[in-house]
Amino acid sequence: MINTLALLAQQNESTGMWYVFALLIFMAVVFGFITLIVILNYGQLWFQAWMSSADISLWSLVGMSLRQVNSRLVVKAKIMAKQSGLNIDRRSGISTQRLEAHYLAGGNVMNVIHAIIAAQRASIDLDFDRAAAIDLAGRDVVDAVRTSVLPKVIDCPDPRRSGKSTLSAIAQNGVELRVRAKVTVRTSLEQLIGGATEETVIARVGESIISAIGSSEHHTHVLENPDVITRAVIERGLDHHTAYKIVSIDIADIDVGENVGARLQNDQAEADTRVARAKAEQRRAEAIASEQENKAKVAMNRAKLVFAEAEVPKAMADAFRSGKMHSQGGETGNGHPG
Repeated sequence: MINTLALLAQQNESTGMWYVFALLIFMAVVFGFITLIVILNYGQLWFQAWMSSADISLWSLVGMSLRQVNSRLVVKAKIMAKQSGLNIDRRSGISTQRLEAHYLAGGNVMNVIHAIIAAQRASIDLDFDRAAAIDLAGRDVVDAVRTSVLPKVIDCPDPRRSGKSTLSAIAQNGVELRVRAKVTVRTSLEQLIGGATEETVIARVGESIISAIGSSEHHTHVLENPDVITRAVIERGLDHHTAYKIVSIDIADIDVGENVGARLQNDQAEADTRVARAKAEQRRAEAIASEQENKAKVAMNRAKLVFAEAEVPKAMADAFRSGKMHSQGGETGNGHPG
């Protein structure tokens, strides 16, 4: 009996071990199958990253697909950063997690890497966080770095924006000057986020040029020394709170326009003449009215005189009737001569 129980226990133990062994084999087959699929899909990409020391694991590539991140783009950016000598440390460098986060935020990963590489070659301090912030702000970070290295020239005024080819300013003697300027600017990466754009720089420079010409006593002073304008403009610090640093302002062309002062004086003289004529006409009308008023008064006085003369005979008749007055040579009522 004891031997039988021992035999059954041994058979049960053998059966249980067989089930465990079968389960392990099944799990190994499933794991191998999954691994095979992962290797077939991501093996080449992982091997490329591994050969370039890009520090991207195979399971990171799988996670990118699950998070809907373009894994090929991230691997390419990571390899480019590594080969360019950038820091790709997982804590302080351009890590895979940072690249994924920038991609998911809607940024342009390759533009950021290109900008950082260009800045490093030009000895410009630009880290990944600042480059990513510039990119997410809607600015072209590659063009910003390029402009920092190679300044660009802005027309003032810009015909494409304002439709005008020159600035019109008037000196104190009334002569108009038409000016066209070239503004050379370099991108200021420190103020690129939140800094004013080209339109602000053009507006400030144009306003300063007009003010500088307006403060000149004679237009010939400006024609003789155009640098008077540029010095006055640069000293104002027009690039404050803008995304650019003004390198230089050059007067490309100056043309003499019309004599606005003389035209205004002529217009003023004509206006004064018209005012004088109006006042003279007013005085003439007032004189005519006064004359007519005096004639009316004379006629009224004559009427009063005629009326008074008509009252004289009536008064004499009343005197005769009352006995207060007799005919010539007569006597009064008491017998004495009148």
